[in-house]
Amino acid sequence: MHSPPPNPEIDWPSELHRVLKAAGVRQMSYVPDAGHSQLIRMFSADVDVTTNVLTTEEEGIAIAAGAWLGGQRSVLLMQSSGVGNCINMLSLSAIGRFPLLMLVTMRGEWAEFNPWQVPMSRATQPSLEAIGLKVMRAETAEDLVETVESAAALAYGSDQQIAVLIGQRLIGKKKW
Repeated sequence: MHSPPPNPEIDWPSELHRVLKAAGVRQMSYVPDAGHSQLIRMFSADVDVTTNVLTTEEEGIAIAAGAWLGGQRSVLLMQSSGVGNCINMLSLSAIGRFPLLMLVTMRGEWAEFNPWQVPMSRATQPSLEAIGLKVMRAETAEDLVETVESAAALAYGSDQQIAVLIGQRLIGKKKW
Protein backbone atom coordinates (compact mmCIF):
# COMPACT_ATOMS: atom_id res chain seq x y z
CA MET A 1 0.00 0.00 0.00
CA HIS A 2 1.45 3.33 -1.06
CA SER A 3 0.63 6.35 1.08
CA PRO A 4 0.37 9.83 -0.42
CA PRO A 5 3.31 12.19 0.05
CA PRO A 6 3.21 14.64 2.95
CA ASN A 7 1.49 17.96 2.25
CA PRO A 8 4.06 20.66 3.06
CA GLU A 9 1.32 23.31 3.07
CA ILE A 10 -0.18 22.01 6.30
CA ASP A 11 1.73 23.07 9.40
CA TRP A 12 0.51 20.09 11.40
CA PRO A 13 2.40 20.93 14.64
CA SER A 14 0.63 24.32 14.77
CA GLU A 15 -2.68 22.67 13.95
CA LEU A 16 -2.16 20.06 16.69
CA HIS A 17 -1.33 22.81 19.18
CA ARG A 18 -4.56 24.59 18.22
CA VAL A 19 -6.65 21.40 18.43
CA LEU A 20 -5.20 20.36 21.80
CA LYS A 21 -5.66 23.84 23.27
CA ALA A 22 -9.28 23.85 22.03
CA ALA A 23 -9.73 20.48 23.78
CA GLY A 24 -8.63 22.07 27.06
CA VAL A 25 -5.15 20.55 27.39
CA ARG A 26 -3.29 22.33 30.20
CA GLN A 27 -0.39 19.92 30.72
CA MET A 28 2.00 18.32 28.24
CA SER A 29 4.63 15.72 29.11
CA TYR A 30 7.37 14.47 26.82
CA VAL A 31 10.70 12.80 26.36
CA PRO A 32 12.64 14.95 23.88
CA ASP A 33 11.97 13.74 20.33
CA ALA A 34 12.81 15.30 16.96
CA GLY A 35 9.43 14.28 15.51
CA HIS A 36 7.60 16.28 18.18
CA SER A 37 10.15 19.12 18.41
CA GLN A 38 7.96 21.87 16.91
CA LEU A 39 4.95 20.90 19.04
CA ILE A 40 7.19 20.73 22.14
CA ARG A 41 8.50 24.25 21.43
CA MET A 42 4.96 25.60 20.97
CA PHE A 43 3.70 24.10 24.22
CA SER A 44 6.83 25.19 26.08
CA ALA A 45 6.24 28.79 24.95
CA ASP A 46 2.54 28.64 25.89
CA VAL A 47 2.04 30.28 29.30
CA ASP A 48 -1.30 28.49 29.74
CA VAL A 49 0.27 25.02 29.56
CA THR A 50 2.57 23.31 32.04
CA THR A 51 5.22 21.23 30.29
CA ASN A 52 7.04 18.34 31.91
CA VAL A 53 10.29 16.91 30.55
CA LEU A 54 10.38 13.23 31.46
CA THR A 55 13.35 11.01 32.14
CA THR A 56 11.31 8.03 30.97
CA GLU A 57 7.95 7.75 29.26
CA GLU A 58 6.05 5.96 32.01
CA GLU A 59 6.36 9.04 34.23
CA GLY A 60 4.00 10.72 31.77
CA ILE A 61 1.25 8.21 32.57
CA ALA A 62 1.43 9.15 36.27
CA ILE A 63 1.48 12.86 35.41
CA ALA A 64 -1.61 12.40 33.22
CA ALA A 65 -3.39 10.68 36.13
CA GLY A 66 -2.43 13.45 38.53
CA ALA A 67 -3.50 16.13 36.06
CA TRP A 68 -6.91 14.50 35.66
CA LEU A 69 -7.36 14.12 39.42
CA GLY A 70 -6.43 17.80 39.75
CA GLY A 71 -9.05 18.82 37.19
CA GLN A 72 -6.79 19.31 34.17
CA ARG A 73 -6.36 17.62 30.81
CA SER A 74 -2.97 16.47 29.59
CA VAL A 75 -1.28 15.01 26.56
CA LEU A 76 1.76 12.74 26.49
CA LEU A 77 4.22 12.92 23.58
CA MET A 78 6.62 10.08 22.88
CA GLN A 79 8.39 8.07 20.22
CA SER A 80 7.43 4.47 19.41
CA SER A 81 10.62 3.22 21.05
CA GLY A 82 9.31 4.63 24.35
CA VAL A 83 6.05 2.69 24.24
CA GLY A 84 7.80 -0.42 25.53
CA ASN A 85 8.99 1.56 28.55
CA CYS A 86 5.46 2.36 29.72
CA ILE A 87 3.43 -0.80 29.05
CA ASN A 88 3.22 -1.80 32.73
CA MET A 89 2.36 1.76 33.86
CA LEU A 90 -0.49 1.85 31.34
CA SER A 91 -2.34 -0.42 33.76
CA LEU A 92 -2.87 2.71 35.86
CA SER A 93 -4.95 4.42 33.19
CA ALA A 94 -6.71 1.21 32.14
CA ILE A 95 -7.77 0.20 35.66
CA GLY A 96 -8.29 3.77 36.92
CA ARG A 97 -10.33 4.60 33.80
CA PHE A 98 -9.02 8.13 33.49
CA PRO A 99 -8.54 9.81 30.14
CA LEU A 100 -5.18 9.36 28.49
CA LEU A 101 -4.13 10.89 25.18
CA MET A 102 -0.75 9.87 23.78
CA LEU A 103 0.77 11.12 20.53
CA VAL A 104 3.38 8.63 19.36
CA THR A 105 5.81 9.39 16.55
CA MET A 106 6.74 6.18 14.79
CA ARG A 107 10.27 5.04 14.07
CA GLY A 108 11.41 1.82 12.41
CA GLU A 109 9.19 2.26 9.38
CA TRP A 110 9.65 4.41 6.28
CA ALA A 111 13.29 5.21 5.43
CA GLU A 112 14.56 4.15 8.86
CA PHE A 113 18.34 4.00 9.15
CA ASN A 114 18.54 2.55 12.67
CA PRO A 115 17.79 -1.21 12.85
CA TRP A 116 17.28 -0.94 16.63
CA GLN A 117 14.05 1.00 16.01
CA VAL A 118 12.42 -1.73 13.90
CA PRO A 119 11.39 -4.33 16.54
CA MET A 120 9.54 -1.84 18.77
CA SER A 121 7.95 -0.32 15.70
CA ARG A 122 6.40 -3.70 14.90
CA ALA A 123 5.31 -4.16 18.52
CA THR A 124 3.92 -0.67 19.22
CA GLN A 125 0.31 -1.05 18.06
CA PRO A 126 -0.20 -4.66 19.23
CA SER A 127 1.32 -3.84 22.63
CA LEU A 128 -0.89 -0.81 23.16
CA GLU A 129 -3.98 -2.71 22.09
CA ALA A 130 -3.11 -5.67 24.33
CA ILE A 131 -3.03 -3.38 27.40
CA GLY A 132 -6.42 -1.93 26.42
CA LEU A 133 -5.70 1.33 24.59
CA LYS A 134 -7.57 2.35 21.49
CA VAL A 135 -5.04 2.99 18.73
CA MET A 136 -5.62 5.44 15.91
CA ARG A 137 -3.10 6.08 13.14
CA ALA A 138 -2.37 8.96 10.77
CA GLU A 139 -0.14 9.02 7.72
CA THR A 140 -0.92 12.49 6.34
CA ALA A 141 -1.10 15.93 7.94
CA GLU A 142 -4.80 16.19 7.07
CA ASP A 143 -5.56 12.85 8.71
CA LEU A 144 -3.40 13.67 11.74
CA VAL A 145 -5.19 16.89 12.62
CA GLU A 146 -8.61 15.27 12.24
CA THR A 147 -7.52 12.13 14.10
CA VAL A 148 -6.09 14.04 17.08
CA GLU A 149 -9.25 16.13 17.28
CA SER A 150 -11.35 12.96 17.34
CA ALA A 151 -9.02 11.21 19.79
CA ALA A 152 -9.09 14.17 22.20
CA ALA A 153 -12.90 14.25 22.12
CA LEU A 154 -13.06 10.50 22.80
CA ALA A 155 -10.39 10.52 25.53
CA TYR A 156 -11.67 13.52 27.49
CA GLY A 157 -15.38 13.08 26.78
CA SER A 158 -15.58 9.34 27.47
CA ASP A 159 -12.65 8.69 29.82
CA GLN A 160 -10.86 6.58 27.22
CA GLN A 161 -7.20 5.75 26.77
CA ILE A 162 -6.09 6.64 23.23
CA ALA A 163 -2.78 6.46 21.39
CA VAL A 164 -2.44 8.27 18.07
CA LEU A 165 0.40 6.83 16.02
CA ILE A 166 2.04 9.35 13.70
CA GLY A 167 3.51 7.58 10.68
CA GLN A 168 7.24 8.01 10.12
CA ARG A 169 6.76 9.30 6.60
CA LEU A 170 4.79 12.25 7.97
CA ILE A 171 7.54 13.28 10.40
CA GLY A 172 10.16 12.89 7.68
CA LYS A 173 13.35 10.97 7.18
CA LYS A 174 15.65 11.23 10.17
CA LYS A 175 19.04 12.69 9.34
CA TRP A 176 22.20 12.13 11.35
